[in-house]
Order: sequence, then C-alpha cells, then structure tokens
Amino acid sequence: LKGAVAEIAADPERGLAAIMMEPLQGEGGIIPATKEFFAAARKLADEEGALLICDEVQAGMGRTGLLWGHENLDVEPDIFTSAKALGGGVPIGAMMARGEAASVFKPGDHASTYGGNPLACAAGLAVATAICEEDLLHNVQERSKQLTAGLESLAAKYPNVLGEVRGWGLLKGVVVKGGFSAGEIVGEAMKEGLLLVPAGPTVARFVPPLIVSEAEIDEALAKFEAAVAAKVQGET
Repeated sequence: LKGAVAEIAADPERGLAAIMMEPLQGEGGIIPATKEFFAAARKLADEEGALLICDEVQAGMGRTGLLWGHENLDVEPDIFTSAKALGGGVPIGAMMARGEAASVFKPGDHASTYGGNPLACAAGLAVATAICEEDLLHNVQERSKQLTAGLESLAAKYPNVLGEVRGWGLLKGVVVKGGFSAGEIVGEAMKEGLLLVPAGPTVARFVPPLIVSEAEIDEALAKFEAAVAAKVQGET
C-alpha cells in the first residue's frame, strides 16, 4: 500500500485523491482487514491530503455484528457507502461523509435513481428501525458465535476438505481444499436445501439473514455437513 501510494503521489499528472477499501473483502474470499492495515491507510491518506473511503455495501448495516464494518477496525473514514441491506431488498444507495468531504455536494449537484425516492427511503427507515428496536445486532453476534463454532467443528471433522473459518458477524467463509472447489461444495449444499455462494474459487460463503434463529443455524450446519460428507463419499 505504501509503495502504491508513493508511486501515485509522485506522479505530477495524477496525484492521490483517495484510498478506497472494504473493511472485509467479500468477493475476494471473506478476508477481514486488520486494524494495523487500516491505521496505516488512514495515516497515508492524511499525509497526502487524500480521503479514506470505505465500501460498506456488503459489510454494513449490522452484517458484521456492528452497525458498520469499519467499526471493527477503530478507524474513522472520511466517506463510506451503503446499499443493498440498507433497503432490506428494495434498491437504495447512500453515501455518508464527514469534515471537508461533506461540503462538496450541494442540493441538486448529484442525482441518483435510488438515492432518495419515497419507496426506497421508507424501506431504509424500516430497516433502521428494526435494527434499533429489535436488538438485531445482539442476534448477529450470538448467531455468529454459533455458526463459527459449528464450522470450526466441521473443519476439524473433515480436515482434508475444510480449512480456516474466517469473517465477522454473519459474513462468514470456510476455506475449501483437498482438490474440491467452493462451487462444488456449494452445489452439493443446494441439493440439501441450503443456499450458499462461493467467495472466490476456494471459499464457501455463509451470509444468513440478520434475523436467523438458533434452530436455523443448527439446520444449516447439519445440511452443510451432509453436503460435505456426500462429496467426500462420492470421491472414495
């Protein structure tokens, strides 16, 4: 990161405008950032007079157990973006800014199809109300512990197929190895009635709803084990 920033900042025709990162890489394999890395990014941005921007589209709105993913990293960005979960399925997008970054746009400067129509905003308010009044963050934290423990137990039981369990809250991934691909394991899970999605070629991603129950996590783990066992049995 330091090398890239130095290279860009030294180019008189370019310069560094911003550093934009995800608090937790989703499509990249469910890889959480570290506090040290984000602190270094904050320092570099400040030194270069650049903005630090967080993409919270996947990690935000309680998904990680805190309202925003960057709260896990003890670093405050200048701007962060939100969408998807912000509207609970209704298309909506938003950008939050502070300090000088908040003084750039004035009313009428920028239009967005989903940024402020009445339906989208009503959905966003309903989601925010549910998070605040239904203690959803506590549920995310508790179900995260349950899901993590269950996946780690399965990884210990099937060490030739499953590896590291990583992620925050209810954005979890388990590494798939032993010559199997994440797509194969996800496909087998679908046969068991469990909908997952790969995060790259080697990670099976678990992204259950924030309202998921203890019984539903147990059911998901049982179906995932059945899928792994079926794949192992099919290869022997």
